[in-house]
Amino acid sequence: MHTKEKTISILKQFDVREKKTDVLPVLPKASVLIPLFVRGGQLHAWLTVRSKELRTSPGLLCFPGGKRDPSDRDDVDTALREAHEEIGLPPDEVQVVCTLYPILTKQGLLVTPVVGFIDEAFCPSPNPAEVCAVFTIPLDFFIKTDHYSSSAIAEFPLHSFHFVDPDSGSHHRIWGLTAMLGILVAVLVFKKKPEFEIGFDPEDPLPFLQLRLRQMTSKL
Repeated sequence: MHTKEKTISILKQFDVREKKTDVLPVLPKASVLIPLFVRGGQLHAWLTVRSKELRTSPGLLCFPGGKRDPSDRDDVDTALREAHEEIGLPPDEVQVVCTLYPILTKQGLLVTPVVGFIDEAFCPSPNPAEVCAVFTIPLDFFIKTDHYSSSAIAEFPLHSFHFVDPDSGSHHRIWGLTAMLGILVAVLVFKKKPEFEIGFDPEDPLPFLQLRLRQMTSKL
């Protein structure tokens, strides 16, 4: 089985659309797209750098995404629309694989990760009003310890990675929600627990994510 087909088969097992999940709290919603592709037999993902002109989280590294619009039909629709607006990725060029369990941010935003495959040849067209840079990263970077660090925030570790883009030479710090989502997808795909503490069972992350949501909701 090829890399793409194998990855799709694995990730579909964790698609919450196919399972009964908790009744989610009524909170502002957002979605991010984790766009995967295969290059040279290796999985990669696209990341963006938020424009420094934005009022919220300027310069932050993240997967394409944003808040739900009233016109969005569901979490997938939000993720695809935002990716199109931010980096020019046409929705019909994304093969949506799964929707993972949502994660609540400190700001009270319920973020749903949507994982999809895109063509290796995709060339992004960043919207300068929202994105100042776009780059790719090998997915297995998120389970390596060479450039990893963490600090404790309450009961959850705050993950952080230092990444040097080989194409531009730019140095990036990937941390917080983006780092956690990268770790989550990488651990599920590669079925390999990193040497650092992740807090969840790689074979069944749902109980951890459900507990995290309940604990963070109680603090709002």
